[in-house]
Order: sequence, then C-alpha cells, then structure tokens
Amino acid sequence: MDPTEFLQNGIVSISDDTYAVCRTNHNHPGAFATIQDETETTVVLNQDDVDTVDASEVESGWKRLTFEMELPFELVGFLATVASALAEVDISVFVISTYSTDHVFIKEDELDAAVLRLENLGCKVTD
Repeated sequence: MDPTEFLQNGIVSISDDTYAVCRTNHNHPGAFATIQDETETTVVLNQDDVDTVDASEVESGWKRLTFEMELPFELVGFLATVASALAEVDISVFVISTYSTDHVFIKEDELDAAVLRLENLGCKVTD
C-alpha cells in the first residue's frame, strides 16, 4: 500500500480546541489522551484545563489534526510521509495514534503552513 494514495482526497480535520501536552505522575479524567509507560505519564488536554493537572512540565499551544480515514495496520510509512512533509517546512509534530486513526499535533502558530503542506499532499483540510 502506498501512503500517498491514502492522502489523496483524505480528510484532515482541525480541532476547535487548543491543547497542552503535560508531563505528570497522574491520569487526568478530562484528558484527550493519557500515555503511560515505565518512566512517565503524559496527558494531552484542552489548554484551558491545564491548571487542573499536577504537571511538572507543560507545553501549550498545540492544534490537533485528525486524519479522518481508517488506516490499516499493513499501511507502511503513512506517518513518515506526513512527518517528513511537515519537516520539510520546519514544522515539528507530536503524534498520537489510536487503533485506526492518527492525530498529529502541531503548534498553533504553524497551522497555516501545515494546512498548506497537507493540501499540497492532496489532503482536504477542514475546520
């Protein structure tokens, strides 16, 4: 499977919310996502709620771009294609994948450039 085929006319939605990525020792019930491994817990939540989490570090100002397409496990290189395209225009990403969907977080001030780059890949970006 070619990842560029999935990007052609693929829908990418932009979240209304702006998010904060927080390093903490606790889960947060209102988080968009909680990622926990052996060394740390990361919660991603609406940045308006950042004062409700006991975080040792907070990185605010992230917009969520959701690839509104079911991505099969056999698809190789999808995120690499997206991340590389954004890296070419100096956009850093924070990525969360669910069972069948990828969410790419980019800094709010880089949103216009990211949208333009994704549209150049063939995506239809919606608010």
